[in-house]
Amino acid sequence: MNQKIIYKNFLITLSFLFALGSCMSPIQQGSMLTITTSSGVSQGKLNKNVVTWEDIPYAIPPEGDLRWKAPRALISPESNIQPQDGNGCLQEASIYAGIQGKGIVGQEDCLYLDIRAPLNNLNRRLPVMFWIHGGGNTSGVKDYYDFSELIREHEVLVVTINYRLGPMGWFTHPAIQGLQNGIDKTSNFGTLDIMEALKWVRANIQNFGGDPNNITIFGESAGGNNVLSLLASPMGNGLFHKAISQSGYTTSFTKEEAIGINQKGAIVNRLGSDPVLSSYDLSGYGSIKNLFNNDPNKYAEEYQRYLRSIDGKALLEIYEKLSKDTYDRLPLLTRDGIATHIDGVSAGLAASAEKNNIPVIAGSNKDELSLWLGSNRYFVNASYPLTKLVPIPKITFKREDLYKLWVKTRSQGWKLRGVDEPLMELEKAGYTSLYAYRFDWDDQISSYFADFPNLIGAAHGFEISFITGDFKFGPIGRFVYPRGELRDQMTETMMLTWTSFAKNGVPITGKTEEWKNFNSKDRSFMKLDSDEYLSIDKEMLSLEYITENVRLSPVGTLLEKCLLVQETFFNIGDYSEKAFAKWNQGACKQFDMDLERKKIETDLIEEYGSATVY
Repeated sequence: MNQKIIYKNFLITLSFLFALGSCMSPIQQGSMLTITTSSGVSQGKLNKNVVTWEDIPYAIPPEGDLRWKAPRALISPESNIQPQDGNGCLQEASIYAGIQGKGIVGQEDCLYLDIRAPLNNLNRRLPVMFWIHGGGNTSGVKDYYDFSELIREHEVLVVTINYRLGPMGWFTHPAIQGLQNGIDKTSNFGTLDIMEALKWVRANIQNFGGDPNNITIFGESAGGNNVLSLLASPMGNGLFHKAISQSGYTTSFTKEEAIGINQKGAIVNRLGSDPVLSSYDLSGYGSIKNLFNNDPNKYAEEYQRYLRSIDGKALLEIYEKLSKDTYDRLPLLTRDGIATHIDGVSAGLAASAEKNNIPVIAGSNKDELSLWLGSNRYFVNASYPLTKLVPIPKITFKREDLYKLWVKTRSQGWKLRGVDEPLMELEKAGYTSLYAYRFDWDDQISSYFADFPNLIGAAHGFEISFITGDFKFGPIGRFVYPRGELRDQMTETMMLTWTSFAKNGVPITGKTEEWKNFNSKDRSFMKLDSDEYLSIDKEMLSLEYITENVRLSPVGTLLEKCLLVQETFFNIGDYSEKAFAKWNQGACKQFDMDLERKKIETDLIEEYGSATVY
């Protein structure tokens, strides 16, 4: 047959199919969006060529006897899934995490996920991008970020999930783990939730037009920590095929720290389970604990039932109250040898050779700490000259040089401990497709209210909007994400880079600069910025180098330097207390660091009413 006739017939057929689709009735279209899954039938909602299936349960609600146990698969294919309001996990309300209300909100019945896909995708096999939200593993919800623009522009599926948070997701107590078997003996229930959601996706995503053999996990901050934890976990094999950690970290806790007392009964972490429960006698905790200590065999089950009977919101309220009076860290990811490596995340990454065919991107932002320090009254002044017209404070620096030293030091520490070191551990395990980045975009607008490029810059989490295409940051959004060519360039680069990696395992920026593989010898990384400044760079950071620069700096008092260096040793990875004690020939030993921090905080509250502007 003549090639022109074949092509003409093809065009006629294609036109007919498009016309058929455009003439489809709402009922016909609705039936196409109804998907049966292992946990129920979900009805999709269409909005601007993106279909969303909301609030799909991926596990049995972890309530009652299932509190502090591994998630159980939910098999209920005939049930109708109904959208639900307020199904976030238990946490403190926070507008910054997208959680409305006051005090402790959410519920224990929270293991749900959303799926977004391009329209007319059901007979295709598109890459799946599995988003793990941040929020310190104590806050956050699947609904906060909208990836619709990314899906429209680059034809991927995006899955967003809830997972148990705080002490409901990570909890260690002799009466819990001591009576449980198998994976229920873990301390890391939130980590297992993420794994269960991945298992659900692998089993069901093909029904939505996704490829179960091409799943990319990606997450920011605590989400990045969870990405690294899944790479490091002996239980993470076969659940995903690519990984992106955005401003992740490797912090973990020993079981002793998680319980909060050592074998001699001394408190080692005031936010461990035992000190917390002992601080507030929840309807007889002290009594049941004494009975258990005197006769463990007789009272073990009763002790466990008691702990599971405590009201979840009341329990979190206790943690919130105590956390305000201590600088100890809430024990989250715990080295249990089940869901995590017994020696922590870094050791688990180095031992994860069975996953070394997985391509990995890890990165951080140039000005990570400005997200917090930019509103800390120790560093900035705030006034409200236009309160009646605009609800935005005018921010000025108290000591800009000290602010910049703090932001640079802590942000370098984040890159070292959250990017370079994890990638070097993966290199030891034989990974070869490793990529590093630093997000540098700071093309903001200086205004009457603040010098935003210097105050905020490339702050923690600021890259996310360039991936979603959804630019929101409250009343200052128009200053920190100004419309224009530079924002468009960065959006185009980030979307293409993340989706090309999800599709092919290689990050492609669409620019002439080739993204080189990371290795420990030169530690090359991509500076993600607007087109003029996007480039490859190298940086051989170490804690010794970073903290020595603080020691030599003409900026800051000795106390301020000690506080800064302690934070650098304390955060993003496991605390190196000995290294801090040796820094600057032990010069910081003259200070009680917790007492000094508390004094600074108290003085700020007395002077301004709060330690932060917001």
